[in-house]
Formats: sequence, C-alpha cells, structure tokens
Amino acid sequence: MRLVRPYTLFRVSVMMAWLVLFGLLLKRDYFIDTLRQREAQVLEQHAQESFLGVYFNAARIGYVKNSFTQTVESEITLTQEAYLLLNILNEHHPVRMRGRAFLTSGYLLKEFSIHFESPFYRMDATGEVEGTTVHFVIDTGKERITDSVSLNSPPFISTNRRAYLLDASLHEDSKIKVPYFDPILLTGQDAVVQYKGRDKQIIQGRIYNLHRFVESYNNIRVSSWLNDEGLVVKEETPAGFVFIAEPEFRATEISKNGPELLSSVSVPLAGTMPDLAGRKEISFRLQLPENSVFPALDNDRQHREGDILTVTLEDLPDETAQVCQGQSAELSSTSYIQVESPAIKQMALSLIAQAPTPLEKVRTLSQWIYLNLEKRPVLGLPDALTTLGSRKGDCNEHAALFAALARSAGIPTRVVAGVTFHAGAFYYHAWNEICMGENWISVDTTKNELPADLTHIKFVHGEIGEQLKIGALLGKLRVAIAE
Repeated sequence: MRLVRPYTLFRVSVMMAWLVLFGLLLKRDYFIDTLRQREAQVLEQHAQESFLGVYFNAARIGYVKNSFTQTVESEITLTQEAYLLLNILNEHHPVRMRGRAFLTSGYLLKEFSIHFESPFYRMDATGEVEGTTVHFVIDTGKERITDSVSLNSPPFISTNRRAYLLDASLHEDSKIKVPYFDPILLTGQDAVVQYKGRDKQIIQGRIYNLHRFVESYNNIRVSSWLNDEGLVVKEETPAGFVFIAEPEFRATEISKNGPELLSSVSVPLAGTMPDLAGRKEISFRLQLPENSVFPALDNDRQHREGDILTVTLEDLPDETAQVCQGQSAELSSTSYIQVESPAIKQMALSLIAQAPTPLEKVRTLSQWIYLNLEKRPVLGLPDALTTLGSRKGDCNEHAALFAALARSAGIPTRVVAGVTFHAGAFYYHAWNEICMGENWISVDTTKNELPADLTHIKFVHGEIGEQLKIGALLGKLRVAIAE
C-alpha cells in the first residue's frame, strides 16, 4: 500500500486555518436592522497606507498592507497585499495575495481584480458589481470560470477601515447587518456585527480604549477592536490568529520559524481509540460550540442522541446494485466540479471502460485517484479540472476530482467534510459519498478506503461554502470515546 504523509490527510485543517486567517468565511445571517451607511469622511492625504501584522501563537507569520487613494470624483481605490509564511509539518509554504478594488465614497464595491498564489496553485479573478449582483471571472491557469453572485444589497469589502460601524446612535449590544463580498472565495452574504462597547486593550505594551465589535457568521465569532476613527487596531479570529495594526518595518518582519499549523487545529481524543479491525460500530461523546447546528451529524451511517454519536460501518451493496435515482444535484456540474468538461468526460470514460457495474466503477475511479495524485498540500480553492491537470493535491483535491469523474460516470456523488482520526487526535478532512442501492456510502480516495473507516465523523455535505461552516468548530470541538 502506498504510504500517505500525514498532511495529505488533513487538507481541510490547513485550508480552514488560512481562510479563517484572512476572514474569508461565508457570512450567513438573515435578521437585525440593516446597516445605515454613514457619510464617508474625506481622506486626509492623496494616498494612505497601513499595515496589519498577522500573528499565530504570538509569532508574526505574515502581514496585510492596505493602500487607499481617492479620485477627484470621490471614488476610492483600494490596493491590498498580503503575505503569509505557513509552517505545515515543518515545511514552509508562502502564500501571497494582491488585489485592487474600486469603491464608492461609502466603501461599496464597484469592481475588483485579485491574484492569489501559493505552492502548486494560483488564481486570478476579476469582477464588477451591477446593482446587487457581482459578475466575475476566475482563471486558475487550467480552467476559466464565469459566474455571478446575487446579494441582498450592494456589497462592502471588509478592510481595516470600518468607520461605517461607528454610528452616533450606537449603543452596547446593538446589532447591525453588513453585506460583504469576499473576492477570494467569490461569495457574498450578510454578516451580523454586534457592538460590545468600550474595551481597554493592552497591545504591545500600550493601553488603548477601543470600540469592540463581534462579527458572527455560521456560529463563528471574530472580535475586532476599532479606534475612534474606525480603523482596526486589533482583530482575533478562530484557531489563534491575531491581526495587529503596526508600522511597516515591524509588520513585515516575518518569523522564519513560526509555530506548526496543523497541530493547532487538531482535536485530541479523550480516551483510547479501540482496535477498529472487525468492528462495525463505535460511539463518541461530542462537545460542540453553543448553538451550533450540523444536521449531517444525524444522517446516513451516523446516529446522534444528545451528545452521543454512533457511527456504523456501511455494508457494500452486491455487484448488481444500481445507482440511486432522483439525485440530480449530486450528478450536476458546478464551478469547481466540472462534470461537463470534455477532459473530465474523456478521463472518466477511459477509466471505466472495463468496469461492468456501478460498484466496480466506483472502485476503479477511487483506486486511480489514490494512485495517480501526488499527495501534496495545495493551499487554494480546489477544482476538479485543475487537479486533473496538475495531478497534485490532498483531501479536497481528491474529493473534488472523484466527484467530477464519478458524476460523469453517472454515479450520484457528493463531497463531505468533518474529522478523522490519526496519531492520537482528530483532524479536519474531506472525502466523498456515493449513492447506490438506495444508500449513501462513504469513499475516502486520499486513504483508499471504501467504505471510510469508523473514525470519519461527517459534519457537512457540499463544496467549499458548506465545508467552511465547520470553521465554527475550531478550538471548540471535543471528542471522547463513549464506550
């Protein structure tokens, strides 16, 4: 059996951390008074620059640079640059982002361009806003995707300038709803922001009396501290990341030996994992964040009762079993699972040519992906066509490519995400499920498991937007053996 390096199993752990780090999680809340846009103050200088140092476990691992320029028409150009040096199992992975956005005087988005680059991945995107719809084009070098996102109202881009949150009528515990567009994930939703009043913070030896806000989306809470001008002085995100406003010379002094990332988002197991050989069932006791909702926990091979989750290993259907009917969504093509791509179709047909049954097709496709993808951490937005071309990736790339090939072969397939066990702890992970014989059956092409072992605990179904909901679990999920 081919050896799998630990980081290849836990791509979602890394992805979750750096996306949270950039504040790039989907924002979904549907209540509370909508933000009343304040008049933007005139910029004091023709161009203004500011820096935020990015810290992880007290070590500076990157920075974000914001530059604002105002035109004679009172429109604003935002130029943003970010750099991270991520330590993943003691290998350093630089992540770079450059972007430009044209904003109205009230910081509403008009158009943007962005370049994102990490080892083995790059993405360029451009877009513009028409009313409440953002039209965009993504180019990964392998695939060009054209799409649009419809919002409830014209979108903001979240920057370190948030004077629009400081309203004269603001009072402690008041809540506002801010429509944001994320130009990296290319998604848009409303975020609920709650004002927590004045809060004294000691930052790098100085005492500040700041305005504290807590932004909530998908049960994820990000705390921000603003000065009286609405500039972000400090921001804390899940998994231990902190942004601090500081001068350029300090923000750009990056630690070359930053703390290891994967271990920070692992979930230690309370108790001893029993020998799984021959076992058909196992029970765990889960401790989840307050008010979190994960319907997939009580679904398919998983049964939840209170804080006890029981996982039952699926029986594979016999060789004559047919695929499930009525699963059109799990057969469809999406922006990142390109079922209709000629390259995907051709590869799927060539691989399953000698597979007589649906189950044999699943085995063939799963085995081919396991053996033919170089198992490397790829920090980017996974899509099947890019992965087919690069033949590199870890669990999210494996899951996206398997979904595209299997759907092209007529097998209803979905991507799922949750945690799986390795070396004494649970790590965030992505895998697949196929529908056959009227049942959903787990498939892990990263580990070559059909069905996936009993330590795979599913929290969500779906692509990147759904997977990011498990960001709410970072630092809060607890798992214990319940036997």
